[in-house]
Amino acid sequence: MTGDTITISPGSRFRAAMVLAIIADALQIAVFPLFVEGALSPADDILDFGVAALLVHLLGWHWEFLPSFFAKLVPGVDLVPFWTMAVANVYRKSKRIAVAAEERREEHPALGDGQHS
Repeated sequence: MTGDTITISPGSRFRAAMVLAIIADALQIAVFPLFVEGALSPADDILDFGVAALLVHLLGWHWEFLPSFFAKLVPGVDLVPFWTMAVANVYRKSKRIAVAAEERREEHPALGDGQHS
């Protein structure tokens, strides 16, 4: 077996994270009787810990995940799709950072190409 690693493009990671967040939020909303207890529901806690771990694995650590995680522990508040909103916010911020980096590269082409004279 070789030590080759499989790399996933950022776009695929965001799509996978968004699908995961939507499924987790839909489970918490659609299976309401099972998850109605909020912080007292072990199934809800396991789902939230798992989703948080997978999102951090897919997208890296982002502060947006922390309020989403804590809000899901409050009974009734777990009916708000916080995971989906957190992933959408991370995606929006990453696009804004990418655009700013591209604009800087266009302003200073000598710095962006890696060649120094």
